[in-house]
Amino acid sequence: MWKAVKIDAWLAARKTSLEDARGTVTEIIGRVQKEGDAALRDLAKKYCELDAIAVSEEEREAAYEQVDAQVTEALIEAHARIERFHELQKPRDLWLEEMEPGIVLGVKTTPLNRVGIYVPGGRAAYPSSALMCAVPAWVAGVQEVCACSPPPIKPLTLVALDIAGVTEIYQAGGAQAIAAMALGTESIRPVQKIVGPGNIYVTLAKMMLREHAEIDFPAGPSEIGIIADSTADPRIVAADVLAQAEHDPNAACILITTDSALPEKVGMEIRKMVASAQRKEIIVEALKNSGYTIVDDIDAACAASDVVAPEHLSIQVADPLTVVTRVKNAGAIFVGRYSAVACGDYAVGTNHCLPTAGYSKMYSGLDVNHFCKTASVEMISREGLEAIGDIVETIATAEGLHAHAESVRVRRER
Repeated sequence: MWKAVKIDAWLAARKTSLEDARGTVTEIIGRVQKEGDAALRDLAKKYCELDAIAVSEEEREAAYEQVDAQVTEALIEAHARIERFHELQKPRDLWLEEMEPGIVLGVKTTPLNRVGIYVPGGRAAYPSSALMCAVPAWVAGVQEVCACSPPPIKPLTLVALDIAGVTEIYQAGGAQAIAAMALGTESIRPVQKIVGPGNIYVTLAKMMLREHAEIDFPAGPSEIGIIADSTADPRIVAADVLAQAEHDPNAACILITTDSALPEKVGMEIRKMVASAQRKEIIVEALKNSGYTIVDDIDAACAASDVVAPEHLSIQVADPLTVVTRVKNAGAIFVGRYSAVACGDYAVGTNHCLPTAGYSKMYSGLDVNHFCKTASVEMISREGLEAIGDIVETIATAEGLHAHAESVRVRRER
């Protein structure tokens, strides 16, 4: 259950082939494109009969009656903390800088107008994902945020979506939900961008429909990488492993340590915890995807972690900030024994929608910038044009674009 692994083999096992799902996803996208709402209703029959795809205001209000008031208060507090952190990321609407006399350059930032968020709802309710996806969109200034979640949508998810101020909520799950938001149906208008985690079908649908709606990044089953030395507490390390393992049978955990004695101690703690775990069956399956590797020193640990590029990276060493400065690839970094990944999942304020399966090598986690687009701004006076005119004319002529050169020359003559 808790075993030594080689990094390459562990990574290979994580790279689930999307091709296995391509045929199914292609068929679903085609059906939604042709049949619209009828396809969504038919595909939902596996779970329930849909009277309406859109969730009404009455259903939103009724959901509060089914959720414990203490949980609702916790969601409101988490929302405030997430909003507070994301406000720090908000870019300036416009900045201008005089680069030299006569040349002022800058960037104008504009929020997207309409985005869609996907909130999973299979094995459990994920109200936290609703907050994580919606809050940065509102902070960015997005005008319309619609959400899809598998039917029947759990009351806890509805409450979170309402707290987050989502403008429209639809009962649709899986690849069909992504297709509906990207292509549009009778009930769901198309969006500019789709964000949120999901299974292999959701992830593949997002990737296949990018020509219709941009996406955040591939986000599949959860994972954690832990860099630890002899100062790490085995029970805390084991607790972090189980916290990720309980997400999904396909979740994965890897411990990278310089202490050859630590893995056995962690293994003992894992066995104790699993015995009484409420989601034991899921954890046991996920632990088959997990393990540890022993390295010579912290440099080697950082290098190994960068190869893995984990969704979550927990650093539990004597000098953690040194590791923070050295590692390059991680969706989110948790520093020290008290920085539980679960805090980032719910209430510290950072975003838990993160790239998985090594994609943190090229993608960043969800933030306010995902919901904005930018345009450069150029303001050039006669003085500025004289400063660069010869350069522009020379390069344009060399490229054979003579009208380009003339567009500058005619200005310089006036």
